[in-house]
Amino acid sequence: MSGRQFGSRVRRFASGALALGVTSALLTALVPGAAQAADSEVDRGGWTARISRTEYGVPHVLAHDFGGLGYGYGYAFAQDNLCQLADQVVTARGERSRHFGPDGQSVDRVGNLVSDTYQQGVLRTGTVKRLLATPAPLGPTDEARQLVDGYVAGYNRYLRDTGPDHLPDPSCRGKDWVGPITADDVWNILYEVNTMSGSAAAKQQIATAVPGAGDALASGAAPAAGAAPAAGAALAPGTSEEAAAVPLIGAPGRSADNPELGSNAWAIGRDASRNGNGLLLANPHLHWAGPERFYQAQLTIPGVLDVAGAGLYGIPFLQIGHTRGLAWSHTTSYADHFALHRLTLVPGDPTAYLVDGKVERMVEEKVQVAVRAADGTPSTVDRTVYRSRLGYVLANGWTGQYAYTFGDANAENLRSLNQWLAIGRAQNLDQLRQAQRTYQGLPWVYTTAVDSTGTTWFTDASAVPHLPDEQLGRCLAAVTPLGPVLDGSTTACDPGSDPDALVPGVFGPANHPSLTRTDYVANANNGPYLTNADAPITGLPTVYKGASERMLRSQLSLRMIADRRSGTDGLGAPGFTLGSLQATMFGNRVQSAELDRDDAVALCRAHPVIAGSDGTQVDVRPACDALAAWDTRADADSHGTVLWQAYRDALARTGTTAWQTVPADPAQPLTTPRGIDAANPDAQRALADAVKDLATRGLPVDAPIGSVQRWAGTPLHGCSHQLGCFNVLMTAGPDSGTGGGTYPTNLRTVPHGTSFVMATELTDHGPRTRTLLAYGESANPASPHFTDQTRAYARKQWMTERFTEAEIRTAPGLTITTLRR
Repeated sequence: MSGRQFGSRVRRFASGALALGVTSALLTALVPGAAQAADSEVDRGGWTARISRTEYGVPHVLAHDFGGLGYGYGYAFAQDNLCQLADQVVTARGERSRHFGPDGQSVDRVGNLVSDTYQQGVLRTGTVKRLLATPAPLGPTDEARQLVDGYVAGYNRYLRDTGPDHLPDPSCRGKDWVGPITADDVWNILYEVNTMSGSAAAKQQIATAVPGAGDALASGAAPAAGAAPAAGAALAPGTSEEAAAVPLIGAPGRSADNPELGSNAWAIGRDASRNGNGLLLANPHLHWAGPERFYQAQLTIPGVLDVAGAGLYGIPFLQIGHTRGLAWSHTTSYADHFALHRLTLVPGDPTAYLVDGKVERMVEEKVQVAVRAADGTPSTVDRTVYRSRLGYVLANGWTGQYAYTFGDANAENLRSLNQWLAIGRAQNLDQLRQAQRTYQGLPWVYTTAVDSTGTTWFTDASAVPHLPDEQLGRCLAAVTPLGPVLDGSTTACDPGSDPDALVPGVFGPANHPSLTRTDYVANANNGPYLTNADAPITGLPTVYKGASERMLRSQLSLRMIADRRSGTDGLGAPGFTLGSLQATMFGNRVQSAELDRDDAVALCRAHPVIAGSDGTQVDVRPACDALAAWDTRADADSHGTVLWQAYRDALARTGTTAWQTVPADPAQPLTTPRGIDAANPDAQRALADAVKDLATRGLPVDAPIGSVQRWAGTPLHGCSHQLGCFNVLMTAGPDSGTGGGTYPTNLRTVPHGTSFVMATELTDHGPRTRTLLAYGESANPASPHFTDQTRAYARKQWMTERFTEAEIRTAPGLTITTLRR
């Protein structure tokens, strides 16, 4: 597209905006002379971008090239969230302790000194710089580089125009840690996101590793050769003391302290929709604070790219969205994205280890972390990060005999931006598949997609270590709940490779789990096995967690689809429409209640007075009445959800499932395990404890969920993953402050769960889309877009997306800004 054509389109938008009465203060350089200036600027190699803001402040960025697109997107994002990105940059540079002190906490709940030590170690490896110097597809494409350069320039332009002392967000206004950013900062943030399910989730263990200082491990018999679990089965915890001492590394969506993080995604095909169109529901679950927030936008280069959706903070493109002919979403993959190996150390030298009988030495990355004391006094802390041939060395278990090493399957991944750019240009599933084969950049997510033919596709195209079950059995040294620990003393236990894999050590596209259907594919963070209830994906290697037990939420997900297809959910005739897809999303059904509520009522009817765990007699009859009257939903005004959560929490604390009457049954994967045994003492005590818990908190037994689940004073619907809510939303109370920068001290106190929600129907006339960004476009409490969509979420009020030029032009309150560089 020529500069003159771009100027012509800008003039058309300007005239439309003026006709709507947009004030000159909100319209920057949108007169014919300015358009001509833009043409000459383009001829000199400059960037031009137009930002149109529609309802709720959603930016629609129009440019004639990728540099201009990044320029507009970076500027728009900085208008809303400059402080958040500035904080991410401080983290990526390993400078949190310098600005906020060593004892504060970063967003991933590790101390600032730990975060800085880890990040400085990453920078010392030079991995990102090396990948940046590598041609595509392993390195960034020219388009990706232009996009990042433009994004940085747009951010810096807003900062320069506004001035650090006049920023609208008080959390960083006038702070010494706010300044211009570089392209390296953005690439380092992207690398951090790519390794979220790997080394970035193990920062504490990596940054605190000291040679020989780990806890001594009692001798325990290692599993026998060939003892790998059956293909597709979840690995069970080991029984040896050694296995128990191996560190458990958290990962997005499945860490022990953060089980809510995950997502739902449905692709509805022509055979399951009422009119034969394809539909997609995107429902990622992430924190409402910190860099895991989504930012909604539309990015357009006429004739080249037109994509709408949402992207994570700090990444200059969208990760979830739709084009005219394709819609897709991501959910957290439960496959292994790292490999743990046990190193056999050289006696007397804890930084040397044996490989095939030969001695190899660990690489020692020495880092210096600048630290500011509470009184402002600066100092420097010296630390060392250790790496083996198989990855970072961990703190736990590092004795004089063994050390454990962590191999991240995404350690060489800077390709994800290439991947998302290619997806954003795709118009059908063939082009989406080709994008995956070309770049193989998706780090730790499943992909669920549908195109305008009404064909759906699911795949786990994430980076998964190439560890077939035979190799797991032959190399197994210990077992943990998150995966096997392999023998690192022989190269025979290194991850292998597929011939179609771009990088060594991972499965290639030909071996990725995938399913194509014309009815539906769906994922709610369950393994690939029941992507479609009628077409199980079988025969997968154990590392893909293929046949893991159905979680309550994933069970409900498939039941909701079945009920809509049969028309038994009360939402009208069978088959999905855009309206019924929206209604299903916010139906707020609770799987555990649908399976077990009646049993709980029967229990308390049979035992009206029960002794709690402390022996106190508790009258549970009011609780019984509340449960019996409950609608088994998690609407904000549902009376009984709070009590049910307390009861399920108390049942979990028993540490047993003996209270269940029906065990897990592979023949009934969507409704088992289930049932509560009224005669079981644990089940009885748990109910008494739940009633006492609510009384201690000053809550009536019939308290509605909206009375305890609020954000900025707004009652919220939705409930926990553990209850089996599809619409996951939880908060434990108001934010308790910050640990430096803009990160909350305790992310468990702020909402997490449903964030960006998108329902899209791909019609012959283009996409019809409804969206909600549950926390709004801005993290700045002073912004009008901080909680405007939170209030809409509370009302279950979706926004009609504006995708075409005509739709954007007629938006009430439209504002337009044109930037030239």
